[in-house]
Amino acid sequence: MTTEAPVASGRIVLLTASHRVAPGLLSWPAWQTLHAADRVLCADEGHPQLPYLRDAGVEVEIAAPTAQELVDFCAGGTSRAEGSGGGRTVVVVQSGEGDRTLTDGLARLAGSGRVQMPDLELLPGSYDLPGARLIDLVQVMDRIRLECPWSSQQTHKGLAKYGIEEAYELVEAIEDGDRDELREELGDVLLQVVFHARIAEEDQDEPFSVDDVAGTIVEKLIHRHPHVFGDESAETPQDVKEHWLRTKAVEKQRDSVTDGVPLSQPGLALAAKLAGRVRTAGLSVARPVGEGIGYELLALAIQAEALGTDPEAALRAAARAYRDAIRAAEGHVG
Repeated sequence: MTTEAPVASGRIVLLTASHRVAPGLLSWPAWQTLHAADRVLCADEGHPQLPYLRDAGVEVEIAAPTAQELVDFCAGGTSRAEGSGGGRTVVVVQSGEGDRTLTDGLARLAGSGRVQMPDLELLPGSYDLPGARLIDLVQVMDRIRLECPWSSQQTHKGLAKYGIEEAYELVEAIEDGDRDELREELGDVLLQVVFHARIAEEDQDEPFSVDDVAGTIVEKLIHRHPHVFGDESAETPQDVKEHWLRTKAVEKQRDSVTDGVPLSQPGLALAAKLAGRVRTAGLSVARPVGEGIGYELLALAIQAEALGTDPEAALRAAARAYRDAIRAAEGHVG
């Protein structure tokens, strides 16, 4: 006695597409499936993909069938697709959040053991590229700028202090070695960039956007890395640094090696930065001599830079050890 194989009951395809990719840009398997389907459904009449599907000749019904209705449709006839077996194919164009009611219903039917289910397939029509979540950040920032009473009133000058604070908190997270904290603080620094770029869009005379900001740094990175994007070669990190400095000098057309050094940075970092500029330029500059702790710290900063040590980081490390000693002493006293 032979047992016949069960007849296929068709196919239900749940088609998803990333909202971070331009509508209409779907994968070839997605287009093939859409054109071959016996029925294409979408519950959202405002779905951004619909105009492009219709332009491509795909007939889309605005409907939200139940799981049972889909199963019944697939089993109710033979597919029009040439060479296909029994059962029909229905494609459901999903919204960005998906349809939990439908997927839960399909799962219940499949788990019941009483229903001959069609093949179930989740078909991604498009994928997020690396960096795609930055689009979400820009969109969220745009809405906050428009609707939040506090954010809508902020200016570049008003936000400046937060940029400094977030940068210091990022450095602290790096020094602590806390990966979760590092990820969060990187996000806070990124927020400052996106926030300032959003404010800059509103400037009446010289507006620019976050895309302009990104485009500027992309051009700069490519230009300053000819050993990666061009024909030059760099064998060591020092080769890269020297080329970077030469390129910057040509770009900026600076009159002094001190041009571009922000005087508002912490004192030890400022002294080390100036010393580094002098050393790189091959200048012979006598260190100013005077009385007081300031000149002593200047001498130490210059010495540290010459030895390849960041005096600011070194002092912070020593201060953290001092903080730990204070806490230990407090615990001992208590």
